Formats: sequence, C-alpha cells, structure tokens
Amino acid sequence: MNYTAEYARSINDRENFWLEQAKKLDWFKAPEKALSIDDQGLYRWFKGGKLNTSYLALDYHVANGRADQAALIYDSPVTGRKKTYTYRELRDWVARFAGVLSDLGVVKGDRVIIYMPMIPQTLVAMLACARLGAIHSVVFGGFSAHELAIRIDDAKPKVMVTASGGLEISKVIPYKPMVDDSILEAEHKPEHVVVFQRDFVEAPMQEGRDLDWMELEAKASPQSWVEVDATDPLYILYTSGTTGKPKGVVRDNGGHAVALTYSMRAIYGVKPGEVYWAASDVGWVVGHSYIVYAPLLFGCTTILYEGKPVRTPDAGAFWRVMAEHQVSVFFTAPTAIRAIKKEDPEGKLADQYNLSQLRYIFLAGEHCDVPTYEWVTNLLKKPVIDHWWQTESGWPMLANPAGTELLPIRPGSAGMPVSGFDIQILGPDCKELGPNMEGAVAIRLPLAPGCLPSLWQNDENFKQSYLTQYPGYYASGDGGFKDEDGFVTITGRMDDIINVAGHRLSTTEMEEVLAGHPAVAECAVIGAADAMKGQVPVGFVVLKDGVTIGDEDLERELIQMVRTKVGPVAAFKRAIVVKRLPKTRSGKILRKIMRSMADGKPFQAPSTIEDMSVLGELEQKVQDLFNSI
Repeated sequence: MNYTAEYARSINDRENFWLEQAKKLDWFKAPEKALSIDDQGLYRWFKGGKLNTSYLALDYHVANGRADQAALIYDSPVTGRKKTYTYRELRDWVARFAGVLSDLGVVKGDRVIIYMPMIPQTLVAMLACARLGAIHSVVFGGFSAHELAIRIDDAKPKVMVTASGGLEISKVIPYKPMVDDSILEAEHKPEHVVVFQRDFVEAPMQEGRDLDWMELEAKASPQSWVEVDATDPLYILYTSGTTGKPKGVVRDNGGHAVALTYSMRAIYGVKPGEVYWAASDVGWVVGHSYIVYAPLLFGCTTILYEGKPVRTPDAGAFWRVMAEHQVSVFFTAPTAIRAIKKEDPEGKLADQYNLSQLRYIFLAGEHCDVPTYEWVTNLLKKPVIDHWWQTESGWPMLANPAGTELLPIRPGSAGMPVSGFDIQILGPDCKELGPNMEGAVAIRLPLAPGCLPSLWQNDENFKQSYLTQYPGYYASGDGGFKDEDGFVTITGRMDDIINVAGHRLSTTEMEEVLAGHPAVAECAVIGAADAMKGQVPVGFVVLKDGVTIGDEDLERELIQMVRTKVGPVAAFKRAIVVKRLPKTRSGKILRKIMRSMADGKPFQAPSTIEDMSVLGELEQKVQDLFNSI
C-alpha cells in the first residue's frame, strides 16, 4: 500500500475515505455522512451512527471466532501474579460489572470516576461504563486528593470506583484515604464508592456510601450493551490547563472507534490475533487508547503490566514480558528506554530473551533523542519508530506508518502526517513556513476522527485554548519544522525555545547533544534568566551507572560538544551532574519547575510528580550553581 496516495485521499476526499474506514466496524446503524458541524460551529464525526464501544471490543469478537482467544494478559511482577483472560471471559466479567453499576443507578450519560492502579478491574470498570453508555473519567493514581476533588466537581460522578491500594515496586500506596479526602473537599458528593480490596492493604469503608466490589459482583446480573450515538461521549480525560484548572478532554464513541481501529492496521502494522503491548498506565491517554480500546477493538491480545521498566526486578523486565508473551508490536516512552539504558548500559540483559517475535518498537510521549533511538535500535536490531500525538488527539498525528508503508527512518523526526491530519508549520503571522524553518506545529481544521470535539461542558474554553491563535487551525502548542521531504521534527513545547542574545534556540537540540555523551543516561536543558543575554542554557545530566568521570571534566567535554554541534551562539557554559531529574509519574521532565528554580521564582510541585524529594536535591544544586557565578 502507498502512503502518499492513502494520505492524499484522506485529506482531499475525507468524506469517502473515513466512511470506508467506518464500514470496518459493526454499527447498529451505520452513519450516512462522515463529517458535520454542530450548533456551536464545531466539527463532529459520524453523526447519526449508532454503536457501542464495549460491544465492538468484546461481544463482536466473541460472536465472530475469537471467544477463546486471549484478550487480556495481566502481568504483575510487583505482586508475582499473572493471569490471562479470553474474550469470552472478559466479556462476561464486564457484563457482570456493568450489572453492578446499573444496580447503583448508573445510566447512559452518567459519569463514573475511576481511581485505580494497573489491575484488570480498572479495565473492566472502563468497559462496563462504555457498555452502559456511561462516561468514565479515569484519574491517574498519582494524583493528590485535591486534584481528584477538582475532577469530581467538574465531572460530577454518580459513582466512583477505586481499589484499596497499589504497589510502587515494593512500596504500598493506599488509594482509599485519597478518595475519602477528595470527597470531603469536593462540593459534589458521589452517591457511592465501589472499592476493590487488595490482599496487601485493606481500605477503610464508610457505611452507606462505600461498597465492596466482590460483594456487589456476586449479586449482580449481566448487563447487555446500550446503543449510543456516535457523537455521545465515551470518556473524559483531564489534562493540564494553563489556568491551573484541568481541561476535560472529551472523546466521542464513533470517531474514537473508527480512528483507533484504523491506527492499529495503518500505523502500528499489527494483525488481529497478535499480542500488542503498550507499556504505559491506563490513567494516561496512551493507556486509554492502546492498552484498553484499540487492541480489543482490533481483535488483538493486550497486556496490562503492573511494574516498571527497571527494579521489577531488573532492567530486563520489558524484554522478559515481550519474550514470555510473544509480543509482536511494542510501544513505550523514550524515558523508559533511558531508564533501562542507565542501569544496563550495554544492554546485556536483553541477550537473555528471545525477541524474534517482536516486529516494531514505537516510542512517544516526549521527543525521542537520537542517542536513545540509536541505543535501542542497535540493541534490538528492529525498526524503532518515533511518533507524536497528544491527549487531545487520542491517537498519532505524526508517525512512520508501518502498516501502510514503512518509510525510511530519520532519527530525530516524528515521521510524516497521519491520514486525516493536515499538519503545517506556521509563523507568528499564521503563514506557512518553508522547509527547515522552525515554527508552531498546527493542524488545519477539521481534525481527524478520534480527536477531541470539545472540552467537557466548556465549548468556549475549547475554542479559546486551541482554535483562536491560528484561525482555521488547531494549535498544538508544540514547535517543529518540516524537511524538504515532509518529515516533521518536533522540537518541544513552544516555551522550550529560549532566546539567547536575540537568537531563538531549541533546548531540545542541545539535549540531544548532551545525551550523545557516553557517560550521560539522561538530561534536561533549560533557559535561565541572564542580565546580558536574556537567557542562557543550563544543562542537568544524570550519569549512567558505573561512570567515574569527574564533574569538571564532564562539563568541559559537554560544553565543547554543544559548541561544536550547535555553535558558540548557544552560549552553553554550565552542565550540572544530578542524581535524578524531576518527573511526573508518566515520565515527563518538569522543565518548567527547573526554570523557576534557575530564575529564583516560586513554584508549585504538581500532584503527578514521581518523587517530591528530587526537588529539594535539585534546588540545592541550582542555588549552589548560581551562588558560584
């Protein structure tokens, strides 16, 4: 299949192109038209179509030959448990838990907040909501009670579903006290909290409000699917807002099912019946799209992994899972690869496992630096494909489409525009820029199916946040450039561009240089305020295990590398060795906090931070640095 022809048709004949993709689903009532505009002037996909996402992900496959195929593999090195569920078993379990929610009064359109760890019950709760036409909002377990309360007041759930706790390697994280505190703080009070009690931590129960999962399930009758409109919401997923209040990204049923089904074939090159593993968390968009929905919609086997890339038990954890479960296509974040690289720099642990079944490795969630790409490519000898998307899009916008036509891989580039996404690089005047000119990455409207149609009960904020800066386009907030052949490189968030004496420079580019040093495991470059130049770059580097180079020698070498590869204009003169970088639990480096530290400005740690103690260590390093200048 030819990428150029397929992509061109998706842009120039989008109505027929997407109706053809929609025909691959088993609709209760097929849509007659692909694209329409609603009363708010917003684009909607497949209006008039009727379907149910839970039916498509489970019942359809049970009825069409996959009843005894593995649907879900649960692999939990932190508890030592593994279990496989067939499509029939998962369908029956979801139907029972849909009965639980129905008995609690949950009906089509109601919201259910799910605050749970990486266990099968989380996936079951999501699919049970979809079965009833209820709208789930999964909140990542790393969020504080305050952040959870904000989401309760915005979504106004009838029911919450939680577990007694999770495990972070060997540390027990109680979930229920967070739920109790969040409900105490929130103005909206859910009617019930369903609690799954895990055997290593028991949750306190509030009589009348809190109900035991297992007791409810034992009494529930299976619930069939509810027919919903293509434009009805499937879920709300909150993402950070510039005002401090999270934005509720809405995902509709029809466009979501069509887009994800298409992506499994066209982008990931996976086949129905194969094992697909996205090593993420269901609390994030990757987990929603590529742990839960896309693999099951497409008839694959998906893996739910309750563990880490390292220390569960070692840096060979990912290779073990892939070999043991015969994974064909693997998806993770570059930060996970860097964590493995740090603890096993030569990749010796991978030699212990047979990865012949593995066909592709996909990376996303942050920019993939060239050294990380080269390390994993040389280690596994498989195509490593960077791609780019956002919570808002719900599926990839840039990729090397392995299932359509595997294009030459260009390290550092996130690939070519995916079908349906007319991606342009714009200057401040909203004019398209030429090859290799860096600007704002924007998508000409309409967005492809599967993207957010709006924000939860806030069309005006949706328009203001995404559609006003560049009229006729969706503003992604990321910067980048296209080369002469149309391959797009994402240089990072627009605020990761620094101005050094009038020169606009990408900190991402400098990070790639630092990451190329053989002693560096990972790094971050920020722009610190400077009286003479406006800003100057400062590098923070984490060393690989076992490295013995002195800090001054390393700094000297890194300065020379940046001078050689970026140029003296970068004015790169400081590189600080740190034990760890501040990150969210999803692996994103908190550069904004680091910039605040460097500028001596107050900052507030987000609720998603992986380890609060990192901030104290880093702040002392930053203070020592600037006291010495």
